Amino acid sequence: MTIDVPQEILDALTDVDMPRLPPEAPASGAARLAGFGVPIYRAGCVVVGSGAAGLRAAVEMKRRGVDVVVITQSAWGGTSACSGSDKQTLHTANTADQGDNYRAMARAIGSGGAMDEDTAYVEAVGSSRMMASLQFLGLPLPQDPLGGTLRYQTDHDEVGRATSCGPRTSRLMVKVLAEEAIRLGVPFYNQTTAVKILTQGEGAERNVAGMLVMRAGDRTQENPLGIALFVSDVIVLAAGGPGELYRDSVYPNGCFGSLGLALEAGIELVNLTESQFGIGTRREGFPWNLSGTYVQAIPHIYSLDGEGAEHHFLAGYYRSTQELASNIFRKGYQWPFHATRMLDFGSSLIDLAIYRETAAGRRVFMDFNRNPPPVRGDLPFSLVRLDEDVRLYLGKAGADQEMPIDRLKHMNPLAIELYRRYKIDIAAEPLEFAVNNQHMNGGIKVDTWGRSNLAGCYAVGEAAGTHGVTRPGGAALNAGQVFGTRVAEHIGASGRCKRAVPGGIPGAAEAGIADLLAALRAESPLSVKAIRSAVQARMSEKAGIICDRESVGRALIEAHKLNAEIRVSGVAYGHPAEAVRGVQWRHMALASAAVLSALDFFIRNGGGSRGARAICDADGESLPLARSGPLQEYRFRKERESHRNEQIVVRIEADEIKLSTRPNRNLDESAKSFFERDWPDWLTGRIYDLGAENETMP
Repeated sequence: MTIDVPQEILDALTDVDMPRLPPEAPASGAARLAGFGVPIYRAGCVVVGSGAAGLRAAVEMKRRGVDVVVITQSAWGGTSACSGSDKQTLHTANTADQGDNYRAMARAIGSGGAMDEDTAYVEAVGSSRMMASLQFLGLPLPQDPLGGTLRYQTDHDEVGRATSCGPRTSRLMVKVLAEEAIRLGVPFYNQTTAVKILTQGEGAERNVAGMLVMRAGDRTQENPLGIALFVSDVIVLAAGGPGELYRDSVYPNGCFGSLGLALEAGIELVNLTESQFGIGTRREGFPWNLSGTYVQAIPHIYSLDGEGAEHHFLAGYYRSTQELASNIFRKGYQWPFHATRMLDFGSSLIDLAIYRETAAGRRVFMDFNRNPPPVRGDLPFSLVRLDEDVRLYLGKAGADQEMPIDRLKHMNPLAIELYRRYKIDIAAEPLEFAVNNQHMNGGIKVDTWGRSNLAGCYAVGEAAGTHGVTRPGGAALNAGQVFGTRVAEHIGASGRCKRAVPGGIPGAAEAGIADLLAALRAESPLSVKAIRSAVQARMSEKAGIICDRESVGRALIEAHKLNAEIRVSGVAYGHPAEAVRGVQWRHMALASAAVLSALDFFIRNGGGSRGARAICDADGESLPLARSGPLQEYRFRKERESHRNEQIVVRIEADEIKLSTRPNRNLDESAKSFFERDWPDWLTGRIYDLGAENETMP
């Protein structure tokens, strides 16, 4: 069995050209605010972010007659367009064989705990529609000769609901959605960074009034920072996750997300304790996840010390060559670090071993031209001597080649081609990698229509906290598409955004600009570089996969101190582009304090190890074992069952972070729809719950 794919096909799935943006529409006017001549743009709805989720929301709103615009820091420069893996996964309901069970799929999506059951069902039942609409737009999802979608198993997926276009699935999604948005005439404003959400009203009556931005195209001698105002009473936050939060990160450079922006506006966040970490190449070179066939090819993993000496370090953790090699393979579909998989010589023991090597100052590599060396005193590596699940998979794949590079070339030639595009030839040289932060499962608290607690503000994609402790690989791409559509449906049904907001200037605009300017001070001792270094080092070293109460507590004190200094001294900048970064790093420092506050709250209230983090405790019930003996330093707490049924809520009041918990929303699985009874709710729009617009969300 051989796989022979013409080069032009590989090229088309690897080198994905993006569409050219249309000319920008001019401002509708200008006003003198806080001493600046500020351009004024008006829209029914402003979508912040040009990734797959934001574009889906914009496309669906435009189809429903909404006056919508997209503002973006860097078109096609975010996580959706620039990230991926060996075969980047889209997780949807099975559309082959005997189909799927949406209830069962929802249970699987939320199986990690701390997830709303109704949200999980929304994502499950909406997935088939989203996949079909992406195929209609031209997304090349693979099919068998009879039209069934090809599937495979991914992480946290025991059924096999994953499918893929190759390493660039999300970029291809962005491409087809962008082409549709441009075809429909959605206006785009590029190099436009959202810096402050404007609100009006108080308490339950408070709502969105607009957005202050910084735009390169609006910089003038009179307005050197390019401050502009978008007047709109509806916004959709779709700017992705806080990629700059960690030094050790697989996010593309410059991904700040919108958590700090949201916190400043009084918007509540949830599940900030939950992230994903896994092995990948860092963004200093080419940021990419090393999941799937990269590890299923079973390459040799080793480290180099400062003198250049090579260390076969995994041999100190696993008891046999077979156990070592089989767990390297399992990282393909058990890619995210999970604390419990450090036990019983599981696959996350590899993550811990790599983490320890990196902490010791050694560099870690994959060599696809060598099989794993034998564990001392054991038999050499052999494809015959692998655990049964591994042997069966490789056998079905026909991956019986002698060397890892040949097995990888056979199973997924695109995985090799992708790195070659960035002048890295993994067929010729070892690949350096590490354990990196990859995804924020938490985010803005939303209901099943994507509404936040601030009236008029919605959130989709990684900006929204719709995931629980774990999620199947590719579920985030699906969730962004499902909620992008639901947000558009809800906004369209409200009828509020058919035309741009007329009238005057929001009263909060001038005060908002004054606040912005007060936070940017040329004479400040706090530089962007210093803030970035402090935040990223603290998060990577104290809030990564290994945590403990004392370290997190100290990190939180330092984070609070940094934010207090920023409030007093502001952030220094030397030129307009650095001023934009100054605002973003102020937001990132705030987001860092929020994450650490939630993590500290969780640990102090008995929180145990789950998902992304091991909570180490000398009195912990769980002790990872290695071939060399017990790893006492990494003894960790078990998760409390009660914590699976709740979520930690974070908000800011008067510059103080407030924390609380709320129970997961449940779904009555015994409840069934009935056509004649429920059809009137659809016809009259009662399903959209529009009367609850200004009520506090549970």
